[in-house]
Amino acid sequence: MKKFAILLVFVILAGLAAGCAKTEESKGLKIGIRGSESRTWEFVKEQAQKQGLNIELVQFNANVNPNTVLLEGDIDANAFQHVAFLDQFNTKNKSEIVPVGSTIIAPLGIYSDKFKKIEEIPDNAKIAVPNDDSNWGRSLVLLQEAGLIKVVDHFDGFGGADKIKENPKNLEIVPVDGATTPRVMKDVAASIINNGVAVEAGFLLKDSIFHESQTAKPYINVIATTKQNENREDLKKLVHVYQSKEVSDFITKTYQGNYIPTQVTVEELKNFKSAYASK
Repeated sequence: MKKFAILLVFVILAGLAAGCAKTEESKGLKIGIRGSESRTWEFVKEQAQKQGLNIELVQFNANVNPNTVLLEGDIDANAFQHVAFLDQFNTKNKSEIVPVGSTIIAPLGIYSDKFKKIEEIPDNAKIAVPNDDSNWGRSLVLLQEAGLIKVVDHFDGFGGADKIKENPKNLEIVPVDGATTPRVMKDVAASIINNGVAVEAGFLLKDSIFHESQTAKPYINVIATTKQNENREDLKKLVHVYQSKEVSDFITKTYQGNYIPTQVTVEELKNFKSAYASK
């Protein structure tokens, strides 16, 4: 009788544990995203559900940093940033958010409603750039690739007026909030617009007069989480779903070349620091 009672207690406890696990699983992963990739993540959500993984998408606007929300524990992971931006956030906040998988490269472009070619940019022209340090720095690298300026030696990838070594056309670099870069085009000769913002504004990458190389590794976008959660099996499963052929084909077709799916190992991602930091 005693053995039966012990067995009964064990069965009840096991049932309760299974019930709790089921409840937790039914809640699913909370993933913080921004609007530019909503269509992709809705598709990822559908694909994940087919594999028994539930995802809740939490939308953030430009006024909220999903990294802060992640550190507060209100979401399980986020997917809105590239490696250089993440590295800068961790440095400034002494935090330890880590990438768990790559998603896309969204090439940065120079857009203009006044000029058709980069060579047409005149002397003393105003160029708008996103004002956060990593994308400002990324913009300077792009302007260098376009032959308009040269950055300082041993450039660390972060922006600022002091990071320009040569400016033969005496261009005026105007830092603005990244979300407003399409709207200020009317006031400047050209505007450097993040790909996600460009998509939201109705631009395709082919509309730019110059854009960066697709191999700009520090600017690979990632799914990121806190250090203590990086080995969670549900997050690994999420990365597997995102990097599937079905999702890659969806991105390629939906965004017409604006977003390029990438599959880079976690170790490679962790080794990517700011652009040109070793130069």
